[in-house]
Amino acid sequence: MLDRVPQKKQAQVTVWLRELMYAPTREKAVEQKGKFQLWCEGQGFGEAGRLLEEDWERLVAYYDLPKDHWKHLRTTNPVESPFAAVRLRTTAAKRYKRVENASAMIWKLLLAAEQTFRKVNAPELMAKVAAGATYVNGIRRWPQATQDQAAQVCLHTC
Repeated sequence: MLDRVPQKKQAQVTVWLRELMYAPTREKAVEQKGKFQLWCEGQGFGEAGRLLEEDWERLVAYYDLPKDHWKHLRTTNPVESPFAAVRLRTTAAKRYKRVENASAMIWKLLLAAEQTFRKVNAPELMAKVAAGATYVNGIRRWPQATQDQAAQVCLHTC
C-alpha cells in the first residue's frame, strides 16, 4: 500500500492504517476505511484506496475471533517467527558436509527458538473457535436456537 503513495505522504498513510487496524469494532473499521479512501481520492492516489478494498476481508478477519486473540493476530507472523533465528545462522549450516548434521543443527535452533515464542492469550478459547463458535467483534455470539432453548428451560425450572 505504501508504495502506491508518495514518500512524503507515507507517514500519514501509516497513521490511517494503524487507526483502521486498531478500531474497536468492524463497523468502526469500515467507517475508517471509507474516510481513508476519500482522503486518498482527495490527495490524488485513489489506487491505494482501491488496493485496500481488494484485501479487506483478510485484513479484518480477526473481528470474527475472540477479542483476547486480537493482540496476537495483529502483531505476530507465525510463519516467519520460527525461522528468524534459523535465518541468522544459515551460514553455519552451510559448513556441514553432511545434510543430516545441518538438519540436526537447524532442528536444535528451532527447538531453542520455541522457548521464546509468545504465548497466545486465552488458549482455552482456541478449542471453542476450532469447534465452530462464532464471534462478532470479538464477543461470542450464541446461536438463536440456544438462547430460545435456554429461555424455555428457565421458564420450566425458574
